Amino acid sequence: DHDLHTSETTIPTQGENMPAYLARPAAASGPLPVVIVVQEIFGVHEHIRDLCRRLAKEGYLAIAPELYFRQGDPQQYATIDELFSQLVSKVPDQQVLADLDHTAHWASRHGGEANRLAITGFCWGGRIAWLYAAHNPQLKAAAAWYGKLVGEKSLNQPKHPVDVAVDLNAPVLGLYGGQDSGIPLDTVESMRQAIRAANATAEIVVYPEAGHAFNADYRPSYHQEAADDGWQRMLAWFAQHGMAGAGGAQP
Repeated sequence: DHDLHTSETTIPTQGENMPAYLARPAAASGPLPVVIVVQEIFGVHEHIRDLCRRLAKEGYLAIAPELYFRQGDPQQYATIDELFSQLVSKVPDQQVLADLDHTAHWASRHGGEANRLAITGFCWGGRIAWLYAAHNPQLKAAAAWYGKLVGEKSLNQPKHPVDVAVDLNAPVLGLYGGQDSGIPLDTVESMRQAIRAANATAEIVVYPEAGHAFNADYRPSYHQEAADDGWQRMLAWFAQHGMAGAGGAQP
């Protein structure tokens, strides 16, 4: 966090106060472009905070809201299966999208530039990044890291990314692993076809040797080559679509 301002904060949303983590360049003068960082299944833990700091180093106001805060604490579950069945599956997409709207609004009033908003998400958050790109017409760009593209529908999850390709408002970069057993390549191809059919501005990159969560440098799934390339592609994608960083502190 050298040369950065970082803090825990709360965001008023739907009658409650949602915890969030914020990082921005300490020396920034004037409003900064905003990147909302959407958590993995595990919540806003140190890896997600670190990604916020990395984005702040690139000149962004990066903010990661705790999107499960009403349903519970993801750190309290012993296994991924328990975490998913007892907490994550109970978080409605519409609640999440509304909370992200409030996050964007809050950021625009706390040092962020209202008309320069991007989103990135990882795993669970990768799926949400696709959905948010179809939800918020003010979004400038999105980067979705290994988020599921298809799935069973429910009251909490009525649509998946493949269903909203026709509704995308913002350009989306999708970053996927060719060895990801949870996101088969045929589902990636289905999304590509949906994007083409919708004539949407989106690009999907598949790293043949990488598996799921290849950017998670605290897990055995980490694949440095794919992670580094994906990060640079994300920054270039943001810049290409009017979301270049504000030249903040350099690492």
